[in-house]
Amino acid sequence: MSIHIVLFEPEIPPNTGNIMRLAANTGATLHLIEPLGFSLDDTRMRRAGLDYREWAHVQLHPSLDACLAERSGTVWAFSTKAQRYYSEANFQPGDVLLFGPETRGLPAQVLGSIDSSQLLRLPMQAQSRSLNLANTVAIALYEAWRQMDFDGGQ
Repeated sequence: MSIHIVLFEPEIPPNTGNIMRLAANTGATLHLIEPLGFSLDDTRMRRAGLDYREWAHVQLHPSLDACLAERSGTVWAFSTKAQRYYSEANFQPGDVLLFGPETRGLPAQVLGSIDSSQLLRLPMQAQSRSLNLANTVAIALYEAWRQMDFDGGQ
């Protein structure tokens, strides 16, 4: 699959490890935007990733701009502040799924740089604050892959 998962300044090692495992199992590429809130050698991240790093396509970038300069697909940013549901997007090969740090989400300047039609949310109960990052990435990634008829999957 040619979907790109971009984690902007991720903070929690087990989330990144789980997402690394998800990327390995779906064929997505995982991009990590510095600064990271942990070392890539963190034991908690390695445990969550269960040694999938060797099968995952992971790239480290010094900035979001540096990462996006190398991508040509549509950037879909996920935020609890978005108005559109993820299921309304028309995902295509090469697209970027962008997620913010666990404790604060994507900053206003990043959200402001993306067309509002490309800002997506997952529905939740009204009193809910947010979903776990790894769960959110999994839901969004599998919807994108479903729209591509699970190309490369079995």
